[in-house]
Amino acid sequence: MEDKDLEFFKNLLKQWLEELLDHAEDTVEGLLESQQNLADPLDRASFESDTVTALRIRDRESMLIKKIKKSLQDIENGDYGVCEDCGQDISIARLKARPVTSYCIRCKTRRENLEKLTGV
Repeated sequence: MEDKDLEFFKNLLKQWLEELLDHAEDTVEGLLESQQNLADPLDRASFESDTVTALRIRDRESMLIKKIKKSLQDIENGDYGVCEDCGQDISIARLKARPVTSYCIRCKTRRENLEKLTGV
């Protein structure tokens, strides 16, 4: 992969990471500020539902943050854009679609098909 491509993905990943960390900080602040005693059961249920949804989203984002950090480390190590299964280069188009991917489309498809068969 060319240096200009690596720099593009490095900047993209850093920007994405910064946005996700800002969201996480906002969620924590929002949860701390909204510790309220709601008398109405429907208001309380709605608030709790919204809180659970926000926490579920942040949990998924925390997994994404780990993948972004791994991708940034791979860029530093010279491993970014190389499939972890077959060792072939991952296409630029695939990396643009999913910058945190560790697998080429062929290996990822094979893994997904195996998951469908085994149910894991």
